[in-house]
Order: sequence, then C-alpha cells, then structure tokens
Amino acid sequence: MVRYPLAPEQIEAGRRLGAALRSARAGRNPVDVALAAGISPETLRKIETGRLPTPAFGTIVRLSEVLGVPLSELASVWRTDPALSKAS
Repeated sequence: MVRYPLAPEQIEAGRRLGAALRSARAGRNPVDVALAAGISPETLRKIETGRLPTPAFGTIVRLSEVLGVPLSELASVWRTDPALSKAS
C-alpha cells in the first residue's frame, strides 16, 4: 500500500485537533487519559502536538469518550479552517 504525503490542510487540521484534545484534557494527567483511552502516552503526546495529524478513528472515538467531548465537536474542529472564518 502506498501512503501519499498529507496535504498542508490535513496537517493543520491535525494540529487543531491536537490542540482541542489538549485543551479538553485540561489538568488531567496525560498518562491517565492515554491509558483510559487504550493508547500509549507517547501516542497521546504525538496527537496533542500535531506530530500525528491523522490518528485512527477508533483512537479519536476513545479519546472523545474519556475526555467527555462529543465526537461531533472534534469533527467540527477538524473541518474548521480558521483562515476561512477570517475571510467572511
């Protein structure tokens, strides 16, 4: 299987998603959150910092549940381009 490079828009969407998850985690210990979601703390750190801009869907579902953030809200963060909001 060939993996194509991510488009800049996908990379930026991953950064927004990571920032939203980091914000939702607030003061909670990242290790506790990661383990509750069934992922490694390193994976959570990569997602939150944007180094893993396209995490698996199941991972996002589990983080959504653990953090109490509706999946639809995370999807909105992924789709929303701040540059488009400024243009209106």
